[in-house]
Amino acid sequence: MKHEYDEFVEKAKESIDTLEEKIEDMSDDLSEEAGDLWKDLKKYFEKIKAKLKIAEEEAELKSHLGMMEARDMLENVRDSAESFLYTLSRDTAQDLDMAEVKAHLAKMDAEEAWEETEKELTHLYAKSKVDVERLAKKAAEEANDIMVKLSQVV
Repeated sequence: MKHEYDEFVEKAKESIDTLEEKIEDMSDDLSEEAGDLWKDLKKYFEKIKAKLKIAEEEAELKSHLGMMEARDMLENVRDSAESFLYTLSRDTAQDLDMAEVKAHLAKMDAEEAWEETEKELTHLYAKSKVDVERLAKKAAEEANDIMVKLSQVV
């Protein structure tokens, strides 16, 4: 999923860069008014690229946070397992039963927390993907509008 998201963001950036290069190549032939419009458009493209970068960084950060939470839960399970092994080495039936219960409860807590985290990460990724798609679509529409206006000027 992350790979698809990264690929989408990269394609959006490449599209903007390509369009920017094409217009830049023609910028010497533009009228003064069109040249001013192009300067404003370049600033707008930079803002779009910055927003894409922020969206990409937010998705990356949310992914890392989810992984850190999962790691913490796994450490709790590991601690419970270590406690279980210690109790097992003492070979007392009562302590063994208690350790088994604790380990099982910790495992259930970790599984439940991971399911919640997974749902949240899936939701956040989907939301970020929709936001980036909307930004890319808007950028493409605006670039198309500008190209239409430029073709009318030229």
